[in-house]
Order: sequence, then C-alpha cells, then structure tokens
Amino acid sequence: MTYVLTFLPWIVYAVLPAAHWQWAALAGLAVALGVIVKRRVAGARPDALIIEGGSALFFAALAALALADPDCALHPYSGALSSGVLALIAGGSLVLRRPFTLGIAKQSTPPQIWDQPLFVRTNTVVTALWTLAFAATAVVLAALAHAGQGHSTTATLVQIAGFAAPMLLTRRYVAAVQARTGR
Repeated sequence: MTYVLTFLPWIVYAVLPAAHWQWAALAGLAVALGVIVKRRVAGARPDALIIEGGSALFFAALAALALADPDCALHPYSGALSSGVLALIAGGSLVLRRPFTLGIAKQSTPPQIWDQPLFVRTNTVVTALWTLAFAATAVVLAALAHAGQGHSTTATLVQIAGFAAPMLLTRRYVAAVQARTGR
C-alpha cells in the first residue's frame, strides 16, 4: 500500500484528461503535498519521502509551465517527461547511496535490520529495478509522443505497466530474498 500512496500524485496526473494538463499537474501537486503531510504526521522520516518530495517539485514546475503556456510543445511529451523525472529521482537516490525504497522498507522493518548488508542490497536492487522501469517507460512514451500518440490508449497502458511491473517484481524479489534467508 505504501507504493500506491507514494505514486498517487503520478497516478492522479496520469488518469486526468491530458487536454487539461495544467489542472492535472496542479492536482498532482496537491496530492503530493497531501501525501507528504499525511506521511509526516504518521511519523514517516524524510528518507521515506524521497519520491514524494521529488514529485512535489516536479508537479510545481510542470503546473507553472502548463499554466503559463497550455499549448507548450512539451505537452505531448509530458508522460515521457514524468517517467523520466521519476527515473532521475530513483537513479539519483542510487547515486547518493540512499535508495528511495530503503526509507519505505524501514517503515515495516525492525531497526536492527536497517544496517544489515542484505537489507541494503535488497533495497538497492529494488530501487534499480524501479529506475530501469521508469527509464524504459520514458523512452517508450517519448517514442509514442514523437509518433503523435503521446496521449493515446497505448500510452496510458504503457504508463500503467511502468508502475505495475516494478511493483509486482518488487514483491516477488523481496519474497524470494525472504524465502532464501528464512525471514
């Protein structure tokens, strides 16, 4: 459930009509800020809010751009841009050696496990998986936008797959690691 909440701003943005991208971006921003507040009040640490913080910054910038110029040439590429930004946030967390999934996983894991190499490595692999999924989604969506299909049913299905596939693979990978270690 944490991943759904984490990516809720992106889901909201993806399901709102593309013709009104400025309002979709504002909705994404409002949801991102709401999620941050909700999770902080519930005790989430800042390291568990890496995607949420990046989401708020992205949607603030996108809303400003879309409100200033609703017919901007970037509009058809907004889906690709959003997946690309997610890839940069996730990849940046790897470069900084703070995989974004680590903070999320700590919320449901005892503190004595947080510094164990297997726990850190598992989250590094999972974050890399999400990074690759976001990057691949961005590339496919950019190609669709270039072909004039940026807001097509196909693009929507690609966006859904870009979230669903890594979510499913994360569950399977973590379950396999837990089964191997007996946890």
